[in-house]
Amino acid sequence: MTAGAGPFLDLIGERAAAALVEGAVVRRWPSGSVLFHEGDRADRVLLVQSGRVKLVATEVNGTETVLAVRSPGELVGEIAAIDDRPRSATAVAMGAVSCLVVPATQFRAVVQASSDAAMALLRVFAFRLREAEGRRAEYGALDATARLARRLLELAGSDAGAPATITGLSQDDLAALIGSSREAVAKSLATLRTAGLVNTGRRSIELLDVVGLRRRAAGE
Repeated sequence: MTAGAGPFLDLIGERAAAALVEGAVVRRWPSGSVLFHEGDRADRVLLVQSGRVKLVATEVNGTETVLAVRSPGELVGEIAAIDDRPRSATAVAMGAVSCLVVPATQFRAVVQASSDAAMALLRVFAFRLREAEGRRAEYGALDATARLARRLLELAGSDAGAPATITGLSQDDLAALIGSSREAVAKSLATLRTAGLVNTGRRSIELLDVVGLRRRAAGE
């Protein structure tokens, strides 16, 4: 869910939601599957129903960077569908994923016809811009461990006190999400483990003490 905005279908009103899902199909992908590739034509928009999707960009030297993670209720691929340009990232399933697949032409028609849908899309864009600005501010204000704690809480979507498990992200992925190095992530995870806040496995992080993680995320 997009924090501060809510699931996209809930934001656009019943009539626009009905128009958006009419004729759309539900598709499921196993863990690690590519939903679409960077450079593909933007012929569809995905609405995540279950699971998480990571967006990965590849540099000319082959380096891959995780740009964002999308959770249930969020859109994937909507920007390319709006500006009709090739995909700027590859979408990869983190665990099993289910999405509502909406043709790009249908998505654009609904946004053009419904002021509620257009405003909802603007709210999504505004939230993501604020999120990006907030993360840039974190780099100067918080250490790597605090930034990692914040990303883990966001990814888990946990309410205070509720344990959760995050799967499908490597240490390199986490490093990209917090703007740090893989070595810094490994050190930060060790710090959080020693404090009893998390437990780690292969591409798996269990949040043991969410309240404690929230304190660490605040820089305490």
